[in-house]
Amino acid sequence: MPSAEHDAIVEMLGDGPFASDGGQLDVPRLRSEMEAATAQSVMPEGWLGEPLEVGIVPAEWLSGPTADESRVLLYLHGGGYLLGSIATHRALAARIAEAAGIRSLIIDYRLAPEHPFPAALEDSLAAYDFLLGEGLEPEKVALGGDSAGGGLAIATLVAIRDSGRPHPGPCVALSPWTDLEVTGESVDTRVDPMVGGREDLVATASLYLNGADPRTPTASPLHADLTGLPRIAIQVGTAEKLLDDSTRIAETIRAVGGDVELEVFEDLIHVFQSFAPHVPESLEAIEKLGSFLERCL
Repeated sequence: MPSAEHDAIVEMLGDGPFASDGGQLDVPRLRSEMEAATAQSVMPEGWLGEPLEVGIVPAEWLSGPTADESRVLLYLHGGGYLLGSIATHRALAARIAEAAGIRSLIIDYRLAPEHPFPAALEDSLAAYDFLLGEGLEPEKVALGGDSAGGGLAIATLVAIRDSGRPHPGPCVALSPWTDLEVTGESVDTRVDPMVGGREDLVATASLYLNGADPRTPTASPLHADLTGLPRIAIQVGTAEKLLDDSTRIAETIRAVGGDVELEVFEDLIHVFQSFAPHVPESLEAIEKLGSFLERCL
C-alpha cells in the first residue's frame, strides 16, 4: 500500500493540475501552473545551481559538497515537451545526482509549440557535445529524465548511436513517455492526476510533432532500433497512465539483447519521485537510482 504521504498528495492533486479542456491545451496556463506547483521544491542541503549557456539554451550546473565532478548526470525535464524548466526540475535532478555522488547538468531545452520536434532532441545532443567538449569521458556522462524527458533521454541515446558519437554511460528514465502515438492500454485503464487523458496526450504529442510521424524513432523511442544502447534503469508506478510506455520499451530492449532494469512500484502515480523529500517511496526510489548510477559510472 502507498504511504499516507503519497495518498495525501494524490488527494490534493484531485483531477490533476495539468489536464486540458477536452484536448484543448492552454499552454501558457499549464506552464504557469506547473511552475507554481513546483515552487516549493528545494534542493538537497548544500547543493547550488550555477547558470550557464549550453549551445543556444540556458542550463545549470547542480553540485554539492560531495559531488564527484568527473561524473555527470545530463538531466532532461518532463512536461510533455510543452511545459517544465530548470526551475521546475532542478530539485529532482539534484536529488538523483546527490544519491549517486555526482553532479548534474540540467538544460532548458526548447519547448513546443514554439519549437517543435526535433528542437528538444537537437538541444539534448548539443548538451552532450558540450560535456564532451569540457573534457568529460563519454562513459562518465549519464543521461536521465522524467516523463517526456525520460523518453527524450532514450531518444538521445538512439541519436548518439546513430550519429557515431562516443557512447555515453548509463541512463535513468522515470516514467518515460516513449510512445507519442499513445497506444498503451494503461492510458485508459489507470486514473492518474499527474497525466491527462488520451485526448490530452494526443493533443500534446500533436503540438510537439507538428506533423511529424508519431512513430519517428527519435520522437517515440518505443519504435526505434534499441540495439547497442547503454544500460538503462526505468522506474514506473502501476497507477500511471503511461505504465505501458515503460513496460513495453523494457520488453523491446530485452528482446534485442539490451541491458535494462525495470522497477515497477505498486499503486504509485506518475513521476512520484518528484515528491521527495516528503514521500518515503520517493526517497527510496531516488536512492535506488543513485545506486544504479554509482555502479554503472
